Amino acid sequence: MDSTLLQVDLAGALAAGGPGPENAERVVVEVTWTDAPGSRRRRPQQATQNWTVFLNARRSDRLVVSRTFEVPSRETVSIRIRASLQQTQLVPLLMAHQHLRASVGAQVTAAAAILAGVYALIIFEIVHRTLAAMLGSLAALAALAVMGDRPSLARVVEWIDFETLALLFGMMILVAIFSETGFFDYCAVKAYRLSRGRVWAMTIMLCLVAATLSAFLDNVTTSLLFTPVTIRLCEVLNLDPRHVLIAEVIFTNIGGAATAIGDPPNVIIVSNQELREAGLDFAGFTAHMFVGICFVLLFCVPLLRLLYWNKKLYNKEPSEVVELKHEIHVWRLTAQRISPASREETAVRELLLRKVLALEHLLARRLRTFHRQISREDKNWEANIQELQRKHRISDGALLAKCLLVLGLVILMFFLSSLVPGVHLGLGWIAVLGAIWLLILADIHEFEIILHRVEWATLLFFAALFVLMEALAHLHLIEYVGEQTTLLIKMVPEDRRLAAAIVLVLWVSAAASSLIDNIPFTATMVPVLLSLSRDPEVRLPIPPLMYALALGACLGGNGTLIAASANVVCAGIAEQRGYGFSFLQFFRLGFPMVIVSCTVGMCYLLVVHVVMGWS
Repeated sequence: MDSTLLQVDLAGALAAGGPGPENAERVVVEVTWTDAPGSRRRRPQQATQNWTVFLNARRSDRLVVSRTFEVPSRETVSIRIRASLQQTQLVPLLMAHQHLRASVGAQVTAAAAILAGVYALIIFEIVHRTLAAMLGSLAALAALAVMGDRPSLARVVEWIDFETLALLFGMMILVAIFSETGFFDYCAVKAYRLSRGRVWAMTIMLCLVAATLSAFLDNVTTSLLFTPVTIRLCEVLNLDPRHVLIAEVIFTNIGGAATAIGDPPNVIIVSNQELREAGLDFAGFTAHMFVGICFVLLFCVPLLRLLYWNKKLYNKEPSEVVELKHEIHVWRLTAQRISPASREETAVRELLLRKVLALEHLLARRLRTFHRQISREDKNWEANIQELQRKHRISDGALLAKCLLVLGLVILMFFLSSLVPGVHLGLGWIAVLGAIWLLILADIHEFEIILHRVEWATLLFFAALFVLMEALAHLHLIEYVGEQTTLLIKMVPEDRRLAAAIVLVLWVSAAASSLIDNIPFTATMVPVLLSLSRDPEVRLPIPPLMYALALGACLGGNGTLIAASANVVCAGIAEQRGYGFSFLQFFRLGFPMVIVSCTVGMCYLLVVHVVMGWS
């Protein structure tokens, strides 16, 4: 069949992002075709579209960029490449072109249908979220193949962000060894002492500390460190960890938006060269976002108390029953993980299952003995704290010292890699090297036990999610959202255009980030907003649009369970410990938080940039 879409791929030392400076080195791709004559008298006319791609100063880097052109026919198309270089040198480039079998509208429709299907599988818990992401990525790859853009296996593997996976893997190893020291139990008792036995004071304190840490650390790292502490704290105090964990991870996402290094969308914005030249530097961006997030927290802390007003954080059963239920879950999970490959393994698995059966009979007897009762907050906390301190102590001081040394150096390197330009070491490498170093210092002989504590389902979910989001981007879903946002901004009268642009960009970013990964969305929207600010018909300052994009992309991560990486990590760790929470449980708290936080952020930007006129 004839086609009207031509996709051109360009690979080489190319610069990501939007337009660059006027004197920057660039490559211009000219696509020329001949229009079919409308009548016999009119001669065929040629039409040309130009695509400008800027070159990277580091010639060793490699990036693949794509663009789709609408052409009337396959037969009369020619492609020409011109280069604008500051000095005569070789610039290696690889170009590929192919015709697609479907229009952009059909591709966007297919991408939206696939995304809706993935969310339906996760919301109604038809399958595990990891399997849902794998099915969605497979469907998106099949859609690309049908459209005529079938990627190779090597290209699909390149879509996976191994930097993030390495960060997760390394930090999971560190936390697994850390948990052997009894440090999490010790922190739980200290938090109980500081809150003076008041559960709500302790919950708010945990949320604010998590928000503060995530402003300087990566959100995923904060979630990996805080989730085990929170679970152990709730177990000690006979609390239900689910409510506390959801609140904590929501405040982690909010705090990550406060600085330029707290969340990946902020890093993408601050690292853009043209935005730096426009005055959007690290210090100014951080100061502006920090003030806005402080206002957001002022409203979100009372909202959290309001949403949990009628919820009892204490378990409705005695602590003995709760601990016995959790013990049954752990034994059953351990038995399921043993594969009956040999006679000995089969015997061990049957022994564990008999243990589970005996514990279930014991639980039934205790439930008949104990009446269901709603525990109240402990009024005599001073007497109870001494008993807790005797039961929950540091079990291995030497191992704790080694863990604190390695973790401190890892966090220090995280800061240096973000703030010092000369440190060319990614977060993933730092985490993996720290994990290897701690394994050597701790003299871990039974390495398989540590590997069993790694959240492999979470790592596989992220790998499938990266493929899914990149495939949806190739199906023009993210590009379509950016184009429609631009059209809506242009329709607004000029005197109200800045206010409308701030509102639109913030809410569209929040809605999109609640459904798709905010990293590819931010990377796509930055060049769209840059070109919009350069449009002579629009004439909008670029800093307010970028602040709106950053607030919407970061705060929108609280909309759904899979919208932010920290949410998925927290849910995975909680599920492994027997306290998993569902998509709807997260949504009931996360969605109101998104509405309120984005509304406060919008009002803050409108007052600063529209009323006060600072841009």
